Amino acid sequence: MPVKNNEIAYEITHAPAYASLRLCLQPNQTVFVESGGMAAMDSCINMKSKVQGGLMKGLGRMLGGESLFLSEFTAVSTGDLYISPGVPGDIQHYYLNGTTGLMIQSSGFVASSTTVEIDSKFQGFKGFFSGEALFLIKTTGRGDIWFSSYGAIVEIPIAGDYIVDTGYIVAFEDTLNYSVEMLGGLSFKGLRTGILGGEGLVCRFRGNGRLWVQSRKLSTLINFLNPFRPTKD
Repeated sequence: MPVKNNEIAYEITHAPAYASLRLCLQPNQTVFVESGGMAAMDSCINMKSKVQGGLMKGLGRMLGGESLFLSEFTAVSTGDLYISPGVPGDIQHYYLNGTTGLMIQSSGFVASSTTVEIDSKFQGFKGFFSGEALFLIKTTGRGDIWFSSYGAIVEIPIAGDYIVDTGYIVAFEDTLNYSVEMLGGLSFKGLRTGILGGEGLVCRFRGNGRLWVQSRKLSTLINFLNPFRPTKD
């Protein structure tokens, strides 16, 4: 059954391996969806593409791994909109209350209320050293938002310090401060830990807030499949 104790009624099915999102839109209700995310919808729903927040913010999202355009869906009468993320995994709902923002991994945005501001946040040298995307998706305002992962999503409440491999981070509240560092420190011990132990750069979170991590790491799958790629003789 759809969850109705928020602005947009929704249902997440087939989680956590192949999660799909169903939005139950009411007459004149509008939602933003990542371009290409629509799987199916009732004929009473109209779609148009737009650059949410203007051209510069749209370019920022494109650098963060998102599409320049967002799809805008508006229901003429009550109807269902089905959304499927690009990779197999989980979907998580979060309600922005107007005071706490949410940072989402590159390409993790799925859908949101039109009252949510979607922007990119440059990580600077943190991104270069982590080997991950250089941009995070920053969402602020008030309304519903959904984000996705590769694998299942695990929610972790943080009070103090917490360490996560950079490749497993899905989203976190902006009440948390973070820094990227080498596991074991920048020393021979740290390099030995990374090379021999298979671990490398991690993100250290500090403060109070919630963090969401994924149960699988996409780069590990890519490295596993790489030797099986067809090659020219």
